[in-house]
Amino acid sequence: MEIDINFVDRHVLVFGGTTGINFDVGQAFARRGARVCVVSRKRENVDGAVAALLGHGALVHGACADVRDFDAVGAAIDGAVSRFGPIDVLVSGAAGNFLCEANAISANGFRAVVDIDLIGTFHVLRQAYGHLRKPGASIINITAPQATVPMRYQAHAAAAKAGIDQLTRVLALEWGADGVRVNAISPGPIDATEGFRKLIARTDAELAAAEAAVPLRRFGTTSDIANLALFLASPYASYISGAVVPCDGGGALDSVKPAIERAGADFPDRV
Repeated sequence: MEIDINFVDRHVLVFGGTTGINFDVGQAFARRGARVCVVSRKRENVDGAVAALLGHGALVHGACADVRDFDAVGAAIDGAVSRFGPIDVLVSGAAGNFLCEANAISANGFRAVVDIDLIGTFHVLRQAYGHLRKPGASIINITAPQATVPMRYQAHAAAAKAGIDQLTRVLALEWGADGVRVNAISPGPIDATEGFRKLIARTDAELAAAEAAVPLRRFGTTSDIANLALFLASPYASYISGAVVPCDGGGALDSVKPAIERAGADFPDRV
């Protein structure tokens, strides 16, 4: 079930929007009449996402860009704006992650995650700023509970996500006078995503134990995140800015942390 908010003729731009959580966020906006642009690094993912979104009868545009490339991000945004006009809703959700002890991560491995998650988020927001509808635009960054919950094997991701949280708050301060709201969603364990089994558990027994550890006794769904994004982008959230909003079943990542850390012990290779 999704909340019913009208986004007819609104331009929604989703980076990382061709798979997983971000794709379902894009779908939710498309079903409500938005003009949706999705950006991802892989052409085949972009083409597949565009085809699926067209099935909702939405106006759709797709572009390829690696968020680590500032100029490529700018070109993708320019193309989206020339097609659909000023950006009403910007979702920055490109991410990378793997499990590895800090003393085994190479400098390149650590840098790769920070470059994609944190630097990539900055690239997206910085390049989009001049194209945001002012006043009225809503920015939603996708972060993670590792930003505040310390976890073994996640030094790289935790550092990057903590940076995203603080970037969200700072830009809410700086861009608020323009009428631009900047918030972040922090998903807990969300089923049916690529990283879910990798980070939580890989056997049915491990999965059941992890699910039982969630305070609400269930894993989240991509629709849970999409509903929150719809709300944050809507007029009903017009006085919410600078917020990092957990959507995690009640502190779920802290609850399932032992399962994640046990999984990490099975990945001894240096990265």
